[in-house]
Amino acid sequence: MSQIVELSDSNFAAETASGYTLVDFTAEWCGPCRTVAPIVTQLASELEGRARVAKLDVDRNPSVAMKYRVMGMPTFILFHDGRPVATLVGAHPKRAFDAFVKQHVALA
Repeated sequence: MSQIVELSDSNFAAETASGYTLVDFTAEWCGPCRTVAPIVTQLASELEGRARVAKLDVDRNPSVAMKYRVMGMPTFILFHDGRPVATLVGAHPKRAFDAFVKQHVALA
């Protein structure tokens, strides 16, 4: 099972610089974030070897959240080689996450 990487303002650039990284912009107080947490964990396993999955707490790391204009949680941004390529905002069912990621990363 793949590990979800914990991001911060200080390690964000280095951790997203290479390959695909799906970043979950989240907050402890966010109910919808807790709702999709099992899906995020499942995605981390399914994407192993093709993409990394990471979380960034927006309250503890406001600089990155502001840079990418994250206004609501959860927000998911897929990065490729350090650049954002797709954004998904809100809690969605697993099939929506699969379709979102599949646009850029092969799931099979």
